[in-house]
Amino acid sequence: MHALLASFASLYRSVGDAFSLLGAVWYLVLPPIFYHLFREIWLDHAQGLYASGVKYVLLEIIPPREVEKSPKLMESVFSGMAGVAKNYNTYEAFVEGMFVPAFSLEFANDGGSVHFYVRTPAVFRNLVEANFFAQYPDLEIVEVPDYVESAPKMIPNDRYELWGSDFELTKPDLYPIKTYRFFEEDVTGKMIDPLASIIELMGKLPPGQHLWWQLIIAPEKDSWHKEKGRATIDVFLGKAKKESKGPLAAFFGDVADILRNLFKAFVSTPEFEKAKKEEKSDQPLEFRLSPGEKEVLKALESNIGKQMYRVKMRAVYFGLREGFTKTFVSMFTGALKQFSDNNLNGFKPESASKTQADYLFVTERLRFLQRRIYARYRTRDRTPSDKQFVLSVEELATIFHPPDLSVMAPALTRVSAKRGSAPSNLPILED
Repeated sequence: MHALLASFASLYRSVGDAFSLLGAVWYLVLPPIFYHLFREIWLDHAQGLYASGVKYVLLEIIPPREVEKSPKLMESVFSGMAGVAKNYNTYEAFVEGMFVPAFSLEFANDGGSVHFYVRTPAVFRNLVEANFFAQYPDLEIVEVPDYVESAPKMIPNDRYELWGSDFELTKPDLYPIKTYRFFEEDVTGKMIDPLASIIELMGKLPPGQHLWWQLIIAPEKDSWHKEKGRATIDVFLGKAKKESKGPLAAFFGDVADILRNLFKAFVSTPEFEKAKKEEKSDQPLEFRLSPGEKEVLKALESNIGKQMYRVKMRAVYFGLREGFTKTFVSMFTGALKQFSDNNLNGFKPESASKTQADYLFVTERLRFLQRRIYARYRTRDRTPSDKQFVLSVEELATIFHPPDLSVMAPALTRVSAKRGSAPSNLPILED
């Protein structure tokens, strides 16, 4: 009993000594530990204040009746819109909370008609319109009320049911999806517009059923290509640079290496990291890659040379319970597969956001997921940030562009008459 009490007393003294030591050096130990946590909390607060002061407008993009232009023109549109990217100084970024503004590219059906929208900060409205008109002078751009306000603010409810999900890529960011270059016929050379099936699907929805699809995009800075872009190519080629270790990391790494091989030494010859030799091939790179790998490398090299956007992609399907069916969900996700290639990249629903629940508290968890994804769509929320991905202007142009003549869907809203400017020699009447 005496020994037990002595042990508790010794433990108490040790804990007291530890707290005394922490009290003496807390100003050296705690700030580095909590710096990143405080930084994230402060940035979230500052950026929230900054975002609350940004006014947005919703512009409907009404394509002309006759579009005989390739989606390639949209690359120039998105490249021009990337002019909003800016390198903020420390005060602007950490005190005022300023960040690169985001645009939202949206598709929505309403009463059997399909609409294209661009949601933009009001200060950049002229930038958006100028870039669209420069490439598509016959289309119309109209400021409209936000269509999300016409739907109930909370779904699901007694009348409405909902499915929704964020989307992610099936492979690392810089592996491109199938772009418009892959949709050309071999014989005629004409492009098969990948938006045709999606527009047809949205137009087939019965009254009371709605499908909304959005891509919230923010341009990456030019430095991104050097900092992250090239790394994907290096990993693919197997020549990614090893991270340099500091003295402490190297020491603890050696200790861990010894402990891993301690028990192994009794039954076999241990193999330490320094003893491992890298196998190098004398063959040139072009002989080591298969034809498929060469095509992938070519696509990767082409993709990283373009302007990049960070993207949050999500979709919601909702409607009156009487006509609600997840058949339309399967049709939509199936339509997205036309952008996929097993050797390159593709889209898939992100499991954590998908409105699906199993096992325990199914109804409660499902309702929470449904209302969260619906609220995020309405507010154009870019969180969670770790589920954002990067697309090039070529990939964005494939997904969002004025449909060409091959898209004959009656649900697609188009310009009713061709635009034209007044003659330059029109006489001016004076009073």
